[in-house]
Amino acid sequence: MHLANYLGYLHKAETNLAEGLRKVGEAHAADTDIYHTADTLAKQCEAHAEALAPFLDRYGEEAPTEPDRLFHQLFDETRQGGLGLLRDLHDLYLMANACDIAWTMIGQAAQGARDVELLDTVTACERQTAIQIKWLKTRMKQAAPQALLAAS
Repeated sequence: MHLANYLGYLHKAETNLAEGLRKVGEAHAADTDIYHTADTLAKQCEAHAEALAPFLDRYGEEAPTEPDRLFHQLFDETRQGGLGLLRDLHDLYLMANACDIAWTMIGQAAQGARDVELLDTVTACERQTAIQIKWLKTRMKQAAPQALLAAS
């Protein structure tokens, strides 16, 4: 059974996304909406990682390296200014989508295993992840005109 691989992937991806959100929020604290929303979303990601605990016990947890590679490629350091904010949000968007597709795959496995408890957890967390992605995309749309068209 390879469910342990995806559970490990998602657990690490959610933890990394929380860390990335906090880094971006702190780096762009002058934009108070970024700071406060990133903190709220980071707490959601940490709750998602915690919600996986009973299933990690039940099915096991492998430790794939992909989430760490993605995190370290994207978050050696945050960037400054309007373009930096746009790029940092873009990186978070990619990380959030990695979580989203992992939730989808685990949801499919939960259906196949008839694990109602896991499916309920997936449904709740996947819903929040979709909102995170929507906020990131909306905030990028808001930042893009000035960041991409204003003189540096």
